Amino acid sequence: MEITLHVWRQKNSKSEGKMETIEAREISDHASFLEMLDIVNERLQAEGKEPIAFDHDCREGICGSCSLVINGEPHGPEYGTTSCQLHMRSFKNGQHIYIEPWRARAFPVLKDLVVDRSAFDRIQRAGGFVSVNTGSPQDANCLPVAKQNADKAFDAAVCIGCGACVAACKNASPMLFVSAKVSQLSLLPQGQPEREKRVLAMVEQMKKEGFGNCTNQYECEAACPKEISVEHIARMNREYLRASLLEEEAKEGHGGD
Repeated sequence: MEITLHVWRQKNSKSEGKMETIEAREISDHASFLEMLDIVNERLQAEGKEPIAFDHDCREGICGSCSLVINGEPHGPEYGTTSCQLHMRSFKNGQHIYIEPWRARAFPVLKDLVVDRSAFDRIQRAGGFVSVNTGSPQDANCLPVAKQNADKAFDAAVCIGCGACVAACKNASPMLFVSAKVSQLSLLPQGQPEREKRVLAMVEQMKKEGFGNCTNQYECEAACPKEISVEHIARMNREYLRASLLEEEAKEGHGGD
């Protein structure tokens, strides 16, 4: 394949960036998108030029590192597919391909296509875990979990935190990511003791990071490589409302004492 790349190049977070045109020649249609970038980088280095910086790790669609906007779509044109699992056969010979980083104030560009997504880590640390001392591991069948809840919790747990939901949303909202983490634990017995505290803390941290809010247009669900449903956003909104009311009641009760 012979293709023309238009790649966002930016030296660091403080410098201005621009699109750079790079010709990619003799690319196999069996190559993955990241393998294509590897080939291009090898040729750039051979020519004494700066290679394209991009994030990658597992290249198996489970780590969420390969965050690229390809022709205006997070992770590219294939539904339910990460950038690393996208193959060049999804494109046409001679096609022009535009590659950009995630665009969000909370995801500052570090270099070229690499963005700082540590905001997600801080949201996770704010409450997306179970801190109750549960002792030694229990057998899998010791804690009965309704199958419906187990299935929904698993559907939420497949979130890889890639940030495609943020990149797709006009408000740069991470609600699909946050709601998946909230649902994952609120549906299971282990997550009940900190249920209210967790959702309040994670939503508050989301606001602090400078993300936008959800306006229910579902771009996030369409762009999510793990096909996570916006049903989790509705569940998180209910959890947040419930936790807020309980917190208010607790304050009023304490004040009455």
